[in-house]
Amino acid sequence: MARQLGLALAWLALGTGCAAGRLWGSSREEVLQRILPSTLQIVLERDGQRFRSSSGVLIAARRAGEGLDCYVLTSGHTLARLSGNETPYVLLERHHGAGTKLRATVIAARETDDTDLGLLRVSTTRCPVARIGAPPTLGQQIWVVAFPWGRNMTLVGGIISQVNQEIPGDREGAPRLMVDATVSYGASGGGVFEAHTGRLVGLVEGYRTARVSFRVDAYPGHIDVPVPGETYLTPLSQIERFLSEYGYPDLVDPRASRR
Repeated sequence: MARQLGLALAWLALGTGCAAGRLWGSSREEVLQRILPSTLQIVLERDGQRFRSSSGVLIAARRAGEGLDCYVLTSGHTLARLSGNETPYVLLERHHGAGTKLRATVIAARETDDTDLGLLRVSTTRCPVARIGAPPTLGQQIWVVAFPWGRNMTLVGGIISQVNQEIPGDREGAPRLMVDATVSYGASGGGVFEAHTGRLVGLVEGYRTARVSFRVDAYPGHIDVPVPGETYLTPLSQIERFLSEYGYPDLVDPRASRR
């Protein structure tokens, strides 16, 4: 009798295992539905022509009249050295196609040895902001969402492959965060999300490159290509410092969003 009861319980566990997983955690599809709408493409135009593009993440929204002011984080080098005849735009809802193009205002931008971040604001009626996560751990699974080469959205999976503790004043050390997901030009500023919850854990800062030399008609040349699996991240702590220094500490509230 006991043996039969044990077998019955085993079959019940097998039959409900999938349902239990869905009850206590989100499916991959549900996580992606949270991630993709918060990721957008950034386009810079000069005299009506695109000359640069990158990726970004919606991090906060504030009421502004009958609409919303939406705040976008991206890389600082994307917005560096803009002149009066260059205009930034964002493309929302790119996971559905061409997206909606909106003119953006540059709030802050910094490209230094220790900070590569920019902040934009756009006015719209819908702003699906990303949820902020906790600092990631070594081996944690992640998704990277970006627009390499200024084209379509890409989704790349990987893990946190390097985590270094912050050492004040140490700018010569290795990157504090690195993932093994491979990215390329145009992915800078893209969101890096915890795979099981969809919470933001950092932004793509850049990637290691290798120089490939060649000759064309006896003239030497070279190209710099991404090194697979060596993508650097801007961590949440650095994002919080950047926003605080420019007077926007409330855009990312770690105490509220990480509960």
